[in-house]
Amino acid sequence: MTTNDCSPVSFDDSDTRRDEMHSTMEAWVDDLVDEVDDAVSSEQFQEWLDVQSHFHDYSYRNTLLITRQCPNATRVAGYRTWQDEFDRHVNEGGSAIWIWAPIIAKQCPECENSPSYHDQSDCDYDEASPDEWSKGLVGFRPAPIFDISQTEGEPLPELETEASGDASELLPALLEAASALDVDVDVVSQPEWPHGDAEGVCQYLSPTERPLIEVRNRENDAALAVTLVHEYAHVRLHGDVDDETERSKRELEAEAVGYIVGRYFGLDTSGSAFYLAAWEGDEPEAIFDRLERISSTAAEIIDIVDEVMIDE
Repeated sequence: MTTNDCSPVSFDDSDTRRDEMHSTMEAWVDDLVDEVDDAVSSEQFQEWLDVQSHFHDYSYRNTLLITRQCPNATRVAGYRTWQDEFDRHVNEGGSAIWIWAPIIAKQCPECENSPSYHDQSDCDYDEASPDEWSKGLVGFRPAPIFDISQTEGEPLPELETEASGDASELLPALLEAASALDVDVDVVSQPEWPHGDAEGVCQYLSPTERPLIEVRNRENDAALAVTLVHEYAHVRLHGDVDDETERSKRELEAEAVGYIVGRYFGLDTSGSAFYLAAWEGDEPEAIFDRLERISSTAAEIIDIVDEVMIDE
């Protein structure tokens, strides 16, 4: 994957600033599309995909059960799956997370019960013997799973999506810019972080209150700064969107804004390519369809932060 130029840029000439910013951002979006294509075909991404394929998607009620029992769970699997698929073992004494696992068995075509329950029911179906019935879902049973934090063993492949570089001036300016962007920001320490593996969240508490952005604190100021820009972009672009099916599109736009703003201030934001590659449903070229919204939002955030830095 390519690494973008980390040298800060500036558009000092007021007569040409608008055109220069637009053309530069368009070129950077072009770079991002190329980087996403490179990320998708990379060995690192393919290894990560292979691991993800072994983790199940859980129903809403199982997700709720997992969250209630282990709020900070990120990757969960059964005891044998951790051993056989990932070469990890569950720590002794670890408390299982209990979910509902499907029971797949021979199923009566009429009452949809398993043979034993069919015999106890009032169903009269006898056109075929149970040996000839097809298998189907006949019920659920409690099953134990464990979070990766409860295991030890071989590390799982990770995607390096964090930005890097010197954000010692940018981060304070971004935090101060919250007021001009009409949002409240709370930087939460790692031990108190309540949102699992998310790096940042934006909450709309009520129609009369400003949105609240929470970001997880970490040692990497560059990554924290880009996460903050990402959440600012959500506020500016998606405050009136509540359709969950649009999530990947919202993420694409917000991450592209973070990529551009971070790059403008001299950070290496090439890790955004892996971030976007991991989102399904949108081709990288879809970024171009939203270029005007992305570039205008990035320019707005850049202008506000630049002004804060000048005043300091």
